[in-house]
This record gives sequence, structure tokens and C-alpha cells, in this order.
Amino acid sequence: MRVLSFSEVGCIRRQNEDRVLSMPEYGVWAVADGMGGEQAGEVAAQMALDYLREQTARRCGEANAAQWFAEALSGANREIYTLAGQDADKRGMGTTVTALFIEDRQALIAHVGDSRAYLWRNQVLSQLTKDHSLVGELVRRGQITEDEADVHPQKNILTQAVGTMPEIEVDTSRWLVQAGDVLFLCTDGVSNMVSDAELSERLRSSELNEDFMQALKELIFQRGAKDNFTALLCVVE
Repeated sequence: MRVLSFSEVGCIRRQNEDRVLSMPEYGVWAVADGMGGEQAGEVAAQMALDYLREQTARRCGEANAAQWFAEALSGANREIYTLAGQDADKRGMGTTVTALFIEDRQALIAHVGDSRAYLWRNQVLSQLTKDHSLVGELVRRGQITEDEADVHPQKNILTQAVGTMPEIEVDTSRWLVQAGDVLFLCTDGVSNMVSDAELSERLRSSELNEDFMQALKELIFQRGAKDNFTALLCVVE
């Protein structure tokens, strides 16, 4: 597995509330996009990935990996929600989390929020996650199109995030990975700036190395980088 990543504050925000987790020794990677007043967003994102790190290190090879992975995010949700209720400065904080686990060619995604995971296989890009957002729900109901969603004034309203409610529903999916598969995890600071079609073209026409990631980063900066933006690229070898 070859893994590349970046996480940038962008051109507008004062601090980076995105976080990245990389635990190649356990086959776990994740991105998180925190939200909340002052520095509460980065607290939530860091807490979520720290909790996932701890649970990953403690895992003893349970048979039901999907249940373990989902419970790791649910446990992080409870910790963040509890702290937010105790500290007025952190009230309302939360974070997206999109996490990837690969073991013995079995891949598993656990996901809450609108950070995304994509699979690039045989020159086709597939979004593995569904956005837990208002416009995401409207698209799935057929009430608006993908193009309309891109410019919708409420596109940043989430329907679910880690830490904002007492309980959450974690989406999970699993599949067999193949040599040559590429997994791409990103926060909405990337997906709002680079369309799926553009990402497909870049994956198709570029060597998947540091130059690819640097060019993607530069493109987002050229477009104004209005949000923090984070991406993680995993190439299965």
C-alpha cells in the first residue's frame, strides 16, 4: 500500500480544523473535518481520530470488523457530545469522519458527515460514501440534480456529524480490493473545489505520486481554497 496525503488551512480560514489519521501498521486511515466556534472544530476532529487510533490499537481481531469500526465512531461521538455538553466554549462542536480499514484484501469504510471516500478501479471513479447533508438527501430523493446541489445555498448543512447528537448512525460498506485499486478520501474543501469529472481525468492522466497530490493542491489554491482541505490517496499494490 502506498499512501500520500495533504492537509491545508486554505486561503480564508485562520486555522485548520481538518485532521488526518494514518496507521499503516493496522491498515487504518481516516480524514475528519471539524466544526464549531473558536477552536472547537479542531478539538472535535482530533478527539474523533484519537479515539479511533486508541480503539484500533486495542482491537484483538474480532470477527465482525464492520461492527467494531462503526462502534469506534459511535464511541467517539459519545465522548465529543459529552464534552460539548460540559464546556460552553465547545457547545455544538462536531466533526465528519470518513475512515478506511484494509485487512487481508478486505476493505471497509465507516462514515459520518460529508467527507467522502472514492474508489478508482479500471478507469472508473465511484463514490463509496453518501453525503449526510441536506442537499445530499434532496439529490437522493430526486428533488434536485447534482448540478443544482453544487450551487445550493444550504449545501453545507449536515444532517449528521460525530459529536452533535447523543447517538449517530454510522454508514459502513465493505468489498474486496484488487491490485491497482486507488482509494481517495477527502474533506469537502476538496470535493467542493474539484468535481468528480475533474478528479477522474486527473487520476486517468497522471502518475499517482507526490506530483499528483501537489498539482491537486495547487488547483484548489488557484480556485480560492475557501475552506480547509484535506486528501488522502491509498494505492493498492
